[in-house]
Amino acid sequence: MINAKFIRKGGVFFNAEEGREEMIGLQNCQQNSYENIPVESLSLFQESGCIIKEINYSDTKPLILDVHYAHRMPSIQKSFGMFKDGELVGVCTYGIPPSHTLLKGVCGEEFKKDVIELNRLVLKYNRKNEASQLVGQTLKRLGNKIVVSYADGAQDHLGIVYQATNFTYTGQTKPIKEIYLKSRPHLHHTTFRGKTYKQMEEEHGDDVGYRLRSIKHRYVHFVGDKRFKKLARKALRYKVLPYPKNVKSI
Repeated sequence: MINAKFIRKGGVFFNAEEGREEMIGLQNCQQNSYENIPVESLSLFQESGCIIKEINYSDTKPLILDVHYAHRMPSIQKSFGMFKDGELVGVCTYGIPPSHTLLKGVCGEEFKKDVIELNRLVLKYNRKNEASQLVGQTLKRLGNKIVVSYADGAQDHLGIVYQATNFTYTGQTKPIKEIYLKSRPHLHHTTFRGKTYKQMEEEHGDDVGYRLRSIKHRYVHFVGDKRFKKLARKALRYKVLPYPKNVKSI
């Protein structure tokens, strides 16, 4: 059942309230023109002058590296762009999660090959409803998949866009102590997988430190044919919880 605060339009759920999605829009991002994208490239959606298409890995870099708070490229299998008047104004990417534990942890061994992560959602201007349009339309192009995504509590994100697109909320990640490099704090923790603190110190000296990984809200969504969604949803190993509403509860 659809939450009363959301309305449905063209297969996408929109937030009927004033709250915006939590992606950060940066006005001074480098301007880029994408008029030369081939006509035969996949066009998914067109409304109010916006078009959503599948794009190349290299096309995602300006927004992911310059606008998204993590400032690093994730592992990408599928990437989509939102265009307005030929300008790339939004990016949504999907890839295999870096955590092998997560692959099996969501729905078990049987479904680990079907797990994919929505690992970047970036909007240049963050206009109203852009995030929910971009997510809602690209989910339709993934086939049979279990989509996992996170809203970072350290950024005061609740995951409003995932709530608006009908994801299932499965709680928060646990705080974990991790090794990091002080000079390169944006490097993902899996970069140092398998290395001890002592080994890192030998390689990087005083640049090595410990920090607590930020707590994130975890969302799961099932896409594809009815049979797959029914079986995968039944196999979900996380407890389904009410949507979080208060950032201070993080």
